[in-house]
Amino acid sequence: MLAELAVHAGYTVVSLDYFGDADLRRFCPGISLLRDRNMGYSPELLVETASGLDARTVVYSASLENHPQQVARLAQKRTLLGNTAQTLNRVRDIRELAAVLTTAGFCFPQTTAAGMKHIERDPDNLWLWKPARSGGGHSVREWDGRPIAGEGVLQERLEGMVGSAAFVANGEEAVVLGLTKQFVGEELFGASGFRYCGNVVPPPLLGDELQAMLAEVRAIVTLLTAEFNLQGLNGLDFIWREGHVCTIEVNPRPTAAMELVESVYDLHLFDAHVQAFSGRLPSFDLGSALRPSAGSPSTSSGSASEGQAHSTSSGPAAAKAILFAEKEITIGDTSFWFEGGIRDIPYRGDRIKKGNPVCSVLATAATPERCEEKLAEKVAEVKTWLY
Repeated sequence: MLAELAVHAGYTVVSLDYFGDADLRRFCPGISLLRDRNMGYSPELLVETASGLDARTVVYSASLENHPQQVARLAQKRTLLGNTAQTLNRVRDIRELAAVLTTAGFCFPQTTAAGMKHIERDPDNLWLWKPARSGGGHSVREWDGRPIAGEGVLQERLEGMVGSAAFVANGEEAVVLGLTKQFVGEELFGASGFRYCGNVVPPPLLGDELQAMLAEVRAIVTLLTAEFNLQGLNGLDFIWREGHVCTIEVNPRPTAAMELVESVYDLHLFDAHVQAFSGRLPSFDLGSALRPSAGSPSTSSGSASEGQAHSTSSGPAAAKAILFAEKEITIGDTSFWFEGGIRDIPYRGDRIKKGNPVCSVLATAATPERCEEKLAEKVAEVKTWLY
């Protein structure tokens, strides 16, 4: 995705990743640890391989934010277009993030980690155990009260819509570029538990609710940008509950929802990422983009004398599903997948084990609700190809 956004914005790039998906080679030359080097995956191997690439600048994506030392190595003798190791160490420290947000009056779930034993866990609440180096909901599970081995945190489980925000920052100020509803553990997509498996942009909420969400997100990312010196494209994961944003974590790098935001609002997000490191931010007002245009679908609430109209967000909308294998499969012909809105495409003959990601499925529509319907239809079609 990041390579595709970069090429569409007019940049010349070379890629380095693990899977080396078939569609990646449509956009740029690159190296796959799996296919070109017959290596397993580790951040150390990725960074070591990067040292041999001829590139003056470097941009990183998930999940190197959990490995600040490797990011520092990656940036040696290059211009780093990403958050520094120092920033990563701070913003990914759940204790510091919680302190900054709660001191400013924003919601953050009750969290217990090493050094946070003063927080009392309410036994009537549900709790989650999360690994210290989390990503995409992998290995997150409900806590049953028994002692847990391994490095991680216990966090109160909150009910509400799981959402996220994409924003671009220059270390002092931030511009919110998009709001999303996240798909988590969707059985239709072959996922389970708390596994992240896609987004829809914008969330399927009433217009006034979206504006309230945006206002609070703006305040949060402005605070976090100045406090942690965030730069470039970043993401904020949160729970939307009772009319408030309750932050879960900060993803201090381009996130998986960026291609959806670019599609819906006709932005060049990779260029915005690059320009942010020179202090320049786009003059984009998401609030205006979220306001329904004349004639868009709306529903009214309250009495006629109140003169209030609450409208759902109107198009366009875009959605993505990450499809996971429901059983071990061997991939057949994928030559027609790209034109059908499929990305992260495996090669014919690839064997994919149950529970591993297969591909990403994209859909667009006039409204978020219809977009989710179209996405489900496309996922069902891809499943017929697979199974």
